[in-house]
Amino acid sequence: MATNPRVILSGFADEAAHPTQQSQKTAEQQYAAFAALGLQYYSIRFIDVGEGPKNVMQLTKSEIQKVRSLQNEYGLNVSSIGSPIGKVKLCDVDDGTKNAYVPFKKYLERDVKKACELAHALETKLIRGFSFYHPRGTDPREHMDQAVERLGHIAETCHRSDLTFGLEVEPNLVGENGHLLAEIHRKVNHPAMMLIFDAANLVVQGYTADELLDQFRAMQPGMGWMHIKDYHHPKPVTRGEPIDEDTLANFVPVDQGDSAHEQLLREFARTLPKLEAKLRRRGIPGVFLDLEPHVKGGGQFGGFSGPDGMGVALRALCRVLDYVGIEYHLRDFDDVKAARGF
Repeated sequence: MATNPRVILSGFADEAAHPTQQSQKTAEQQYAAFAALGLQYYSIRFIDVGEGPKNVMQLTKSEIQKVRSLQNEYGLNVSSIGSPIGKVKLCDVDDGTKNAYVPFKKYLERDVKKACELAHALETKLIRGFSFYHPRGTDPREHMDQAVERLGHIAETCHRSDLTFGLEVEPNLVGENGHLLAEIHRKVNHPAMMLIFDAANLVVQGYTADELLDQFRAMQPGMGWMHIKDYHHPKPVTRGEPIDEDTLANFVPVDQGDSAHEQLLREFARTLPKLEAKLRRRGIPGVFLDLEPHVKGGGQFGGFSGPDGMGVALRALCRVLDYVGIEYHLRDFDDVKAARGF
């Protein structure tokens, strides 16, 4: 009997923390919200386990153990490490931005290996990352070869740890659109590097729904999973200008934005069975749709939705998935009974 294609729902749990105080990102707030929403997977990015909010890359061994203990209490598993790997400058030049520069050998030994250690400690196979900042005002293609070389080393480091590195499409980076990211993927040509599609990160740059489908198709051969957020422009956007991510304020649920997620997910459904088989061969449980809705605001290194905004965003995604015939799982009473030993 034929079945519909299937995805695993996940999300950036720090977005679901305290509804009014974005500085509060306690593990308990995040996990309680996700458990109540029925999610069993989450991406870990910023979290507070007693010493204040920290990026996951800054967690100590004792804090990691506390994270593991708490997530077990709430019946959660990590889908990916939401690392900032690749959100540093390619070149040590003053381009008017506050982006950091780290010599690459040091970056590989310190940051990339730390991300791999975290993935093993938190029992996930996936690390999210980026394609490096080229100097502001330059053509990203001028820096393609340098980015490819560095990303190849990152992919190999992840591969040696039996992990997969996901490269997210995002403004202001060398891989700022789907075609550039697809070219990076072809040139790196490494089994441990996959691509992450994010429609809103293209919409904010002025791409239309039809153009998004073209970008999506360009990325499909290398795609590993998707981030789910959307954006609605209040006025026309000038293509090609740098994006001030910290001023973006019009993120919306997927059924209210400019991305036409229905069309994108219909396209995705056709390749889901083949992609799922590919991911399972790498020890990954399936194809993740990772909610990162930013419905109360987003910026360069994160976003915020609150538990209510996360609930609205999840229900919007489920409506679209139901409409296009993609299956997914949320916790039900049988899961609750099993957790209580009934």
